[in-house]
Amino acid sequence: MSPHERGGILLQCCGASDTGIERSENQDSLAIADLSVGTDGVEQPRAGDGSYAFVREFELGPLGALLMVADGMGGAAGGRVASKMATSHVVSSVSSHWSTDQARSPERFVSSLEAAVRDANALIHGQSTMHPAYHGMGTTATVAGVLEDDLFLAQIGDSRAYLVRSGLCTQLTWDQSFENYAVESGWMSVEQARQSVHRNTILQALGPEDSIDVDLTFQRLRRDDVLVLCSDGLFRVVGEEEIVAAVGDDLQAGCASLIEAARTRGAPDNVTVLLARFRGNGLSQPGEEDYVGRQPVPERGA
Repeated sequence: MSPHERGGILLQCCGASDTGIERSENQDSLAIADLSVGTDGVEQPRAGDGSYAFVREFELGPLGALLMVADGMGGAAGGRVASKMATSHVVSSVSSHWSTDQARSPERFVSSLEAAVRDANALIHGQSTMHPAYHGMGTTATVAGVLEDDLFLAQIGDSRAYLVRSGLCTQLTWDQSFENYAVESGWMSVEQARQSVHRNTILQALGPEDSIDVDLTFQRLRRDDVLVLCSDGLFRVVGEEEIVAAVGDDLQAGCASLIEAARTRGAPDNVTVLLARFRGNGLSQPGEEDYVGRQPVPERGA
């Protein structure tokens, strides 16, 4: 029995962003899109907004939903332009191509996410090549596509996705950063990596290069799961236990609490967080056998 045959799936979302203490401009972007209603179902902040928050609630339709956080980088306005281009293009591309797909399937949904991210890279790279003021601009991209009770993630860079379930917070993405690679490969200790002059270097972003390797992963959703997307301005100063504590029934209060926690600790970078709670009879209750973590996209029928 499919999730829609069992009943509806309700998404309660809140997205918030803050410039932080040390930055003069907010170069982060985020988006929440109900793909079943097209462009009318897209929530994005206006370009240039410093600090903002918005709340969205909708029942998941047959075309699913898309949630995204992007953390821009580059001098002058480059980072802001890159992150805004990324969120706008990925949402519009998936919305237009997926809605007209006559052979819709989970596999084709994942393909549409990957193609949109690759196209966004080409677009940003082209702009940075043609316009000297934008030379070298780029952005991370953490894209979450929800189709029935399946969550698909497309990852570039070091923004993160977590899943909070039954009081536990689990990271679903792998940081594409020097620090993470050095520690996981055994080349450096955690302390050595944090002290390195390359500690803030990310290994991949949208824009700087003409090709990218999109990291695609999967998670099955259960009732009352909360998806957390955030930029490194949050997770570098706020821990997973604090994320769990902030995720209550009021997601707007949760976003505000997390951003305030980051600001209290100096918020050296822009701080962006997107919380999405999944409820409804269309989702199964979590079971002890359910795995939470970074998983490959299953083959058809798995």
